Amino acid sequence: MTETAVPPAIARPRGLREVFLIFLRLGLTSFGGPIAHIGYFRNEFVLRRRWLDEAHYADIVALAQFTPGPASSKVGLTIGLMRAGYWGALAAWTGFTLPSAIALVLFAYGAKLLSGPTGAGLLHGLKLVAVAIVAQAISGMARTLCPDRERASIAVVAALIVLLTGSSAAQIAAILLGGVAGLWLCRGAPPASGGHIAVPVSRGVGIAALAAYFLLLAGLPLLNRVNHVPGLPLVEAFYRSGALVFGGGHVVLPLLREAFVTPGWVGDDAFLAGYGAAQAVPGPLFTFAAYLGTVVNAWPNGVVGAALGLVSIFVPGVLIHLGTLPFWEEFRRRTVAQASMRGVNASVVGLLGAALYNPIWTSSVQSPGDFAVALVGFVLLTVWRAPPLVAVLVSALGGIALAHTAP
Repeated sequence: MTETAVPPAIARPRGLREVFLIFLRLGLTSFGGPIAHIGYFRNEFVLRRRWLDEAHYADIVALAQFTPGPASSKVGLTIGLMRAGYWGALAAWTGFTLPSAIALVLFAYGAKLLSGPTGAGLLHGLKLVAVAIVAQAISGMARTLCPDRERASIAVVAALIVLLTGSSAAQIAAILLGGVAGLWLCRGAPPASGGHIAVPVSRGVGIAALAAYFLLLAGLPLLNRVNHVPGLPLVEAFYRSGALVFGGGHVVLPLLREAFVTPGWVGDDAFLAGYGAAQAVPGPLFTFAAYLGTVVNAWPNGVVGAALGLVSIFVPGVLIHLGTLPFWEEFRRRTVAQASMRGVNASVVGLLGAALYNPIWTSSVQSPGDFAVALVGFVLLTVWRAPPLVAVLVSALGGIALAHTAP
């Protein structure tokens, strides 16, 4: 691959305030779950601000999907890291995470979910805007990352693998198979655009982060058995759930249910109520941990439990992501790796396509009116180039209108 100059926006780190405020706005407006968040980030940082190009963004998404943890949060953390170093990563994570975490803590303390036709319609409209956001992301990424028959075929096969199996392990298998197929089918493709992205994580820091990830994963259960430290069982449960989840935030829910409902720490009704609230707020679904930390009947709970749960569930994904970042660029620059990454990037498009159908489409579009609202949002984003917040507001109003006109 011919290395090109680093885009000026990437080369010159800006202040933490800029990073924090941008991600805070995204944290307040990014409805629709982890796949939709990837679309929001693409609109903001690839299309609007041009902080990085399509190929580099796809590499970040591929790495985030390839390792355990919340994919969209890791994508945002990486962008903050590239922009303003470690403090920029923290600013990005904080801005994107706090709004939904605070909302779920408030709900845990007694805030009621919206009820009646208006409330139900509003929540449904927010689900419909996710259809438009993901469809826009797929159309844009497919043009760049699947421009030929080989890569389009890899994307289709990846989508079929996920659609026909429905398991989180299938997502990892699809990415791996996409890499293998790229070695075979994509060697003759034009070089990927873009040059070296400077990520300020040294190899030493990366190795230390990987060591900490595995040490905590193995050591916390052992420490929990021999020492009855208050709060340690909750830390271990949250860490284990965050460390073993592949494929985004939705996959963590059954792990959390097993960790908290089965031992009796949280009742089933309370768990399901929190799950519904987590679907209704913007930002990462992993902030469901803040709700669980608040309502859990073991100590600590309340605000302290929320903070403990939030940090514990995000830490493993951050550690393994920081551990792999120093080696990712070297991997993707090798000739063989370039072909493999073309296949991986194509498979990511396939994964997004599969997610557009299930769970986003199947859980949202139930009538011609639903399709009309989603279509309007898609046209606003792709033809009118409207900000995502406009599409969110229009879809929310459309959902309310449908709820009031339903027979």
